Amino acid sequence: MSNIRFSLSSPDLQEGHFMAKDQEFDGFGCSGANISPALNWQNAPEGTKSFAVTVFDPDAPTCSGFWHWLVSDIPAAATGLPRGAGKGSLPPGSRSFTNDYGSKDFGGACPPEGHGMHRYQFTVWALPEETLPAPDGASAAVVGFMLNAMALAKATLTATYAR
Repeated sequence: MSNIRFSLSSPDLQEGHFMAKDQEFDGFGCSGANISPALNWQNAPEGTKSFAVTVFDPDAPTCSGFWHWLVSDIPAAATGLPRGAGKGSLPPGSRSFTNDYGSKDFGGACPPEGHGMHRYQFTVWALPEETLPAPDGASAAVVGFMLNAMALAKATLTATYAR
């Protein structure tokens, strides 16, 4: 068995560090560029047939966190997503789900002013099927459930943000 682990990295984010204004949402009182960061993954497990990417804020004052981005059916040949892919330039065959802003695009950080530091969990999921078995209109909670139920592996990079 290999000791090489499935991993996620980004030239735009550092584990545990503050995100740039580029990754802040443009709306809801925020004025960022709303640009998804570049994401790169390595060492997917054997049997991976597709990937999914999610961005989740567990610190949002909602009782259920806040989903910022949900993408599935990313082809198994992919090794990442380029900066800005969250504005509709995903690999062919990829599928986006509605985030908690009501959009299928990347929705950047926008924690309430004075609410303190929030964590943003950028996760790539290695999946054993080419298509996530969730309907196109599935809620973020259903997508998250399906990902957790079937993932071969996942890798997370957690960045922070506050206003």
